[in-house]
Amino acid sequence: MIDVRFPFSDVQRLSFYLATEEYLAIHYPAREYFFLWQVDPSVIFGRNQLIENEVNLNYCREHGIRMFRRKSGGGCVYADFSNIMFSFVTPDFNKDFVFDKYLGSVVGILRGLGLDARFSGRNDILIGDLKVSGNAFYRVGSMAVVHGTMLFDTDLSVMVQAITPANEKLLSKGIDSVRRRVTNLSEHLDIDIETFKETMRSRLCDSTLTLSESDIAGIREIEKTYLDEAFIYGKNPRFTLTRKGYVKAGSIEVDFEIKNNIVKKVNLQGDYFLIGELDALLDRLQGLEFTKEAFTKALEGIDLSDIVMRLDLADFLQIIFQ
Repeated sequence: MIDVRFPFSDVQRLSFYLATEEYLAIHYPAREYFFLWQVDPSVIFGRNQLIENEVNLNYCREHGIRMFRRKSGGGCVYADFSNIMFSFVTPDFNKDFVFDKYLGSVVGILRGLGLDARFSGRNDILIGDLKVSGNAFYRVGSMAVVHGTMLFDTDLSVMVQAITPANEKLLSKGIDSVRRRVTNLSEHLDIDIETFKETMRSRLCDSTLTLSESDIAGIREIEKTYLDEAFIYGKNPRFTLTRKGYVKAGSIEVDFEIKNNIVKKVNLQGDYFLIGELDALLDRLQGLEFTKEAFTKALEGIDLSDIVMRLDLADFLQIIFQ
């Protein structure tokens, strides 16, 4: 795997590093790449999430915490300079093992440092029973991007105020509840953050690529798409009916505008991983009578897990017609 380095040491906006992943996937295909990055206090939420549902907008604005949307699925996270972010860019794309392969490598490094680490659920790394890392992935052409967080010494009190997790994941928003769910690596290791970063690089990578000024210019062009307010805030239309549920695919919210019991508009939000064309699913629902029988017939023969990772028809219908 190739360790990607930048021709400067200045900290960039979070959007710059997301654009770097895309740039590598487009311009450096067919090889495996890895890079570590850190950012000033920022909130990053998933492609399919409503910002108002996930982020404490007033707190972030008052405290200078930048807000960004990524193009992968999954949930909302807070990052500061004591939180290590990492990115894998790979030609391997298989929804059944992409997490296992790359996050398994990270788990192996943590175990090598004497920690009781394991891969849990869809996308988490735990130390004991406490979460230390959350991860997501998406596809860029024939390449896959896997990226994640690694809590090293993050200020959890700020994290709790900056984001507003769903009740299914966090029953209480207090700092004590967060401490019962997550942990910092600094609580388990005697090494500093720079030593840990070098350990990851040396264990994972066997060569180095330093990006050129031309590469940086290309990355900044892609970054503009992440800074577009229409992309960050999205269009958050009002619907007359909302159904929510937590299933093995993740947290799913389905929003409907219904007139005379006919679906006029439908949208899908939540903490899930999109691996196919969402419009292919939504288009089948528009114009339907809002009944379980009509939805079942319209979706018959469709493998929803090819669109949303681990989503099956029974779970989807249970959320909507609970």
